Amino acid sequence: MLFRLALIIMAVAFILGLVWQQALAIGLILALSSTAIVLQTLKEKGLIRTDGGQNSFSVLLFQDIAVIPMLAILPLLAIHETAAATGTEHVTYIQTLPVWLQTLAVLVAVAIIVIAGRYLTIPIFRFIARTRLREIFTAAALLLIIGIALLMSQVGLSPALGTFLAGVVLAGSEYRHELESDIEPFKGLLLGLFFIAVGAGIDFALIAENPWLILQLVGLLLVIKFFVLLVLGRMFGLHADSNLLFSFALAQGGEFGFVLFSFAIQNGVLSAGQVAPLIAVIAISMALTPLLMLLNEKIILPRVGTREKDEREADVIDEENPVIMAGFGHFGNIMGRLLQANGVGTTVLDIDADNVDMLRKLGFKVFYGDASRHDLLQAAGAEQAKIIILAISDSDKTFEIVETVRKHFPHLIIFARAAGRAEAYELLEMGVKHVYRQTLDTSLRAGIDVLKQLGFRSFHAHRSARMFRQRDEADLRDLAGMRHDRKTYISTARQKIADLEHTLLSELQSPVESRDEGWDTTGLRREFGQKTKNKPS
Repeated sequence: MLFRLALIIMAVAFILGLVWQQALAIGLILALSSTAIVLQTLKEKGLIRTDGGQNSFSVLLFQDIAVIPMLAILPLLAIHETAAATGTEHVTYIQTLPVWLQTLAVLVAVAIIVIAGRYLTIPIFRFIARTRLREIFTAAALLLIIGIALLMSQVGLSPALGTFLAGVVLAGSEYRHELESDIEPFKGLLLGLFFIAVGAGIDFALIAENPWLILQLVGLLLVIKFFVLLVLGRMFGLHADSNLLFSFALAQGGEFGFVLFSFAIQNGVLSAGQVAPLIAVIAISMALTPLLMLLNEKIILPRVGTREKDEREADVIDEENPVIMAGFGHFGNIMGRLLQANGVGTTVLDIDADNVDMLRKLGFKVFYGDASRHDLLQAAGAEQAKIIILAISDSDKTFEIVETVRKHFPHLIIFARAAGRAEAYELLEMGVKHVYRQTLDTSLRAGIDVLKQLGFRSFHAHRSARMFRQRDEADLRDLAGMRHDRKTYISTARQKIADLEHTLLSELQSPVESRDEGWDTTGLRREFGQKTKNKPS
């Protein structure tokens, strides 16, 4: 997607009279979009989790990573003599190298930072984490960011690229969640400084001298990117609403454009006179982004977007039962039918309107509503109920319901479905005692059948699976408290895995008990038939 945009913008620049090297550089740079502005706007409007928001985020992430090869490619497109070459500017080490070596040096510098960050910073952060002082932790992260930025400046690369690489290094750390929470108070301040820098980067004198030219370039950039993105979004199967959001969100220039244009001047690809109006175009297009998204939301979507029904009101709940169940999909359906077959009254809530309508046609009594709402649980009789079952597949919604229940209805015993160990750990940390991993029983039942097919006695297969489950459930709770200490977690987990295997193998080698024979009548019949066949007549 990025390269298709770049080629189209390159073609337009080439038609306007630029040589192909300059047209390619401009195409690559203007194809980028603003991660900071787009993500902030999507979050403020609550659109980040929509299809359009998720696709926008994916493209922005790819574009940020693509900046690295762009920095490597730009020196190869040089057509002017650089200021460094004429001795009018301070010369960095990289600028003294041949052009092809400058490209290689950029890639090597990036690789060194990423590899060193992977293998050096993790032990350092582990050591700092043991001090349990958040201030030192935050200071170390800031020191790493500033240090990498200064290092990149010394070798002739962009400090902005250095800070981006520092973020990549920290994102790969096992302490990324702690770092994210520690720097959360700074995000608003730094984002404000970024917007100030964007505004300060606009050359109003240049705009005043050439208002019509700047206006044409801004309009041309927005129109080209919007329609190209609209076509590409349609090709990838986005619905009309999501496609419009996707196209309007990414139609502007990006903040890395300032860095790349400066780098292009430094390496003799573009002249300062060519870059000045383009920087103004990027800044103005970024400033227009919130207005474009507001235009899409308030004017365009109501007229050409999908005509969706008004949000359905929650059903009126006319019953009280000892059990409340949130979610009635594949997991909840089986539990609900089992409880109903045993005469246990259950109030079922489901947020999927289509699923609710289908279940009612099948004869199930299901109420539409969001179980994370305090008032809805109140109406469902949560104060009188004894148990709430969380059988939904959305982990975020599960955590939200747990928080609501523990805050307003602490007497309710929570039985929760978990997709895997990670979600189970989160639920255990939130105080949920009854956690059920959805694939555990199915996997063990399949394992039992495989063992029996291989000739193991039925008693042994069932006993082994039961022991495995008991030990694994106990290990899950033991490991939940140490999963943030990666070294201790891995060491303990490996030991528990080895202990479990040793226990099961010991059971296998123990003498066969007489009660084993009562479990496998199929095997006994097969053996009896074989003996009868071989018996001499």
